[in-house]
Amino acid sequence: LSGIRSRERPAPFLFLCNFSDFNQTDVAGDGAAVVRIIISIIYSLVCALGLVGNVLVLYLMKSKQVWKKSSINLFVTCLALTDFQFVLTLPFWAVENVLDFTWLFGKAMCKIVSYVTAMNMYASVFFLTAMSVTRYWSLASALKGRRRRPRCCPARCITVLIWIAAVSAALPHAVFSTTVSVSGEDLCLVKFPESDGSAHFWLALYHSQKVLLGFVVPLGIISACYLLLLRSITSKDINTSSAKRRAKVTKSVTIVVLSFFLCWLPNQALTVWGILIKLNVVHFSYEYYTTQVYVFPVSVCLAHSNSCLNPVLYCLMRREFRKAL
Repeated sequence: LSGIRSRERPAPFLFLCNFSDFNQTDVAGDGAAVVRIIISIIYSLVCALGLVGNVLVLYLMKSKQVWKKSSINLFVTCLALTDFQFVLTLPFWAVENVLDFTWLFGKAMCKIVSYVTAMNMYASVFFLTAMSVTRYWSLASALKGRRRRPRCCPARCITVLIWIAAVSAALPHAVFSTTVSVSGEDLCLVKFPESDGSAHFWLALYHSQKVLLGFVVPLGIISACYLLLLRSITSKDINTSSAKRRAKVTKSVTIVVLSFFLCWLPNQALTVWGILIKLNVVHFSYEYYTTQVYVFPVSVCLAHSNSCLNPVLYCLMRREFRKAL
């Protein structure tokens, strides 16, 4: 964001700005301060609800030992654990927001919190994708009269692979996250080496990876699985349950896909905009800066809220778990 120097900086959660970008123009932003305070309050609420919801899911899975009984339950348990770890980082981002993105917790915590946030973001999306594939496979098999259920043992191997993929995908945060002084205040940013002048390129490349692995590819797989599932349950060639059950499955599928899409689309769209600026495909504009100040923090908050919705969508809506409560 060349040409900007202001206390109203874009949220550094997705690190679309390098510290050297803030150097020329002062921009007032009283409204942005109000937005940040509101966002911090929402972060606190999402953190509280996410902790309660995900702990409840983990308790039910452990007490009933259902996580051992099927692939989908194992993935639900891992998703709850992932979202639990994710919401633990929200208090740090809430404090950062309310203090105009000033980082108070030191360089080590900047690396840790940034890495844990990114790793669990990837893991959450990967587990959602694995659950969608498993749900399609199990329900489609049942509709076709196959009684064989997915075994939990292969699911454990998939779980290990998902964690390895999430850990690997988030490694740039572990390596390049650091605190940088801007106008006398510390920011927690991902700062790629600038010695060869390619920092913007690597930053854009990394965020392209985040958009593809964290949104586009998972959304494509999830959508494909549920479209195939809907085609299966509405096919005249397959013996299905009652029309009421069809409507219930259709509603569940719609809610799952829309929740993922609506929570993540605004944030990913703004990320793509930033990538295009970093690659000089489009020019930096005041509209982009204003969007970063006012809209970007809201989009991050909306994306975070998905960790609070997941326990409800994937576990607490299930009849057997509601009865257990």
